[in-house]
Amino acid sequence: MINGKSIIAIIPARGGSKGLPGKNIREICGKPLIAWTIEKALMSRYLDVVMVSTDCPEIADVAECYRASVPFLRPRELANDTASSHDVVSHALDHYRESGQDFAYTILLEPTSPLREDDDIDRVIEALDNNSKEFDSIVTLGQVGEHPSIMKRFVGAGIEPFCLDMKQTARRQDNAPAYFPYGVAYLAKTENMLEEKTFYLKRCMGFPIQRYQNYEIDDIYDFLCIESVMKFEWKIA
Repeated sequence: MINGKSIIAIIPARGGSKGLPGKNIREICGKPLIAWTIEKALMSRYLDVVMVSTDCPEIADVAECYRASVPFLRPRELANDTASSHDVVSHALDHYRESGQDFAYTILLEPTSPLREDDDIDRVIEALDNNSKEFDSIVTLGQVGEHPSIMKRFVGAGIEPFCLDMKQTARRQDNAPAYFPYGVAYLAKTENMLEEKTFYLKRCMGFPIQRYQNYEIDDIYDFLCIESVMKFEWKIA
């Protein structure tokens, strides 16, 4: 809770993954991937509930072992490739509302973005709450090196600029900085988020993260990169 406002953290972790099967509980640097997110969430001074939404009993067991709450198994229709993050979050919030619990803020923590610093979650919460008169949500952004202005796409066997209306420059340093929303944290005022059905609300602010945090796991190559970053940045043997 911050300034009298309650906060729930929702960690989505479905069992199916085509890019890297079993990735949410695959061991990385000595513990299951999802454990890194749970542990950082439990370090927060502000979170009232840290819960995992999953359809997989094995993931649920691992999450509970690391002291996250798993009050239900997610229904099958919310555990396929077409289910949105909003659907998953809304379903979890409905569960708590049925038991009389409402939350002023909802934070989404993706287990596939485990490179959080110990105070990242609390700093994100403080940033939005301190600016709550101007903004209703906040997302973590990392500056990217592969600028959209130089991206290409195939047209048959040929190529063309991916962004046709964007000025191309010869040197990377001539481009305005571009940012990608990595899944370190997505935080929103709950009622606004449910109304607009997204964490990218009309009044959304950004929260910059460090260069080494610009990774999220979709396949084995991402996994290997993050494992190496963990060992380098956090001095894990």
